[in-house]
Amino acid sequence: MDTSTAIRVEGLRQRYGDFEAVAGISFEVRTGELFALLGTNGAGKTTTLEALEGHRAVHEGTVRVLGRDPHRERRAVRPRIGIMLQEGGFFADLTVAETVDHWRGFTPAPRGRDEAVALAGLTEKAGVRVRQLSGGQKRRLDLALALLGRPAVLFLDEPTAGMDPEARHTTWKIVRDVVASGATVVLTTHYLEEAERLADRLAILHRGRIKTSGTVGDVVAGYGDRISFQLPGRVRVAELPALGGARADITVDGGRTVASYTVTGTGLQAGLYDLLRWAEEERVPLDGLQARSASLEDVFLRTAAEGTTR
Repeated sequence: MDTSTAIRVEGLRQRYGDFEAVAGISFEVRTGELFALLGTNGAGKTTTLEALEGHRAVHEGTVRVLGRDPHRERRAVRPRIGIMLQEGGFFADLTVAETVDHWRGFTPAPRGRDEAVALAGLTEKAGVRVRQLSGGQKRRLDLALALLGRPAVLFLDEPTAGMDPEARHTTWKIVRDVVASGATVVLTTHYLEEAERLADRLAILHRGRIKTSGTVGDVVAGYGDRISFQLPGRVRVAELPALGGARADITVDGGRTVASYTVTGTGLQAGLYDLLRWAEEERVPLDGLQARSASLEDVFLRTAAEGTTR
């Protein structure tokens, strides 16, 4: 078995009747990395996760988790994986500690109760009933249960939904520590900042197909850097300069007319230089001037837009 690859997906197709939810995707997740699977609603993320977790038989293609078919060899695979679903099923009247004890009874060689509770940052809530927890605290309890068996592969489905910023950052640290310990993590999230901060590599799904994949740097490369400013009142659009060969896109934001440029390659610094020189020569202000590198959000929104215009 190739121990350098924790998950291998080749030509995966999944259907619901005549609808093909996953249309022949292939990717690998290396041992000890965090792989983010992103996509628009209905892109096929949940269906792909269900196949990886062994909950769904593969219609076409192959899926291997730790070298085994997670559906046909579930008894061998299940003890070595942890799953954090979007919504956990808890007994509302049990305390946090009682909930962990209950789940420990189903988990081979589980962590100790106190260790699991502390891992999720819920030590002070150990005696509190689950129904009294906030949404973010319930998500952290979900995470504690997913980590009970020290899984080799951990699936996280929207792990920080409902959390405040402080709790989200705490959860990110827990996930980083899990990866640092050698575990492999597959993450789905709608928080693109989360993927940017945590993922070693990622793939973006749309309409059942992988549109782009790689490191965050690989994925955003070629999508261009952004320069924008409020269009000066006395300047006509036709009078705006071209920056690095790019013309301005004009939008209206909050009643303000904004000029935006997308420059590729190493054009950000040169574009800014040309813009500032033009503004000085024309003696016009550049209110709201912003310059930033392309982001994962830019790629995600472009992917979604391209999918709707085909």
